[in-house]
Amino acid sequence: MLVSRHQSRVRGYLRHLCGDHSAADDLAQETFIRAWDRLSSFRGRGAFTSWLLSIAHNTFLQSTRKSGRERRLMVEFERRLEEGEAGGLASPTIAEGDLLDLPRLLEPLSAEERAVIVLGYGYGYSHGEIARVTGMPVGTVKSHIRRGKLRIREIFRIEGGPDG
Repeated sequence: MLVSRHQSRVRGYLRHLCGDHSAADDLAQETFIRAWDRLSSFRGRGAFTSWLLSIAHNTFLQSTRKSGRERRLMVEFERRLEEGEAGGLASPTIAEGDLLDLPRLLEPLSAEERAVIVLGYGYGYSHGEIARVTGMPVGTVKSHIRRGKLRIREIFRIEGGPDG
C-alpha cells in the first residue's frame, strides 16, 4: 500500500533530480526499502509525503556522492557550452511559449538547486516544507531557488525578472 500510494510522486521527484529513468527507479526502490525500515520513526510532524521525499532526497544524495554523476554532468555541460561557442553556435535559447523541456532546464543546476526547484515548482511545496524534505535551512532553500532560476534564465536566455 505504501508503494502504490506514493510511487509516482517519489519516482517523478527522483527522475527530475537524476534525469535517468532507470536510475530513478532504482533509487525509488531503495527509498521505499529505507522508508519501510524506518516507518516507526515517522512521528506525524508534517505530511507523510514530505517525510518520504526526504528519504528519497537523501537516497539520491548518497547515490550522487558514490557515483560522482553530478560532477560528470557539469563537466559535460561545460564542454558542450565551450564547443558551441568555439564552433560558432549560439547558446541555447528558449522562446516564450515554447514547450519547455524540464530535464534540459534542470541539467546545468546543482543537485541542491534541482531539488528545491522541483519541490517548489513541481510539487508546490512551501519553503518550509522544502527545508524539511532536504534538511536545509529555509534561507538556504530560498538562495538555491533564486540562484537556480537565475542560472536557467542566463543559460537559456529566458526573459523575466529574478522573482518571476
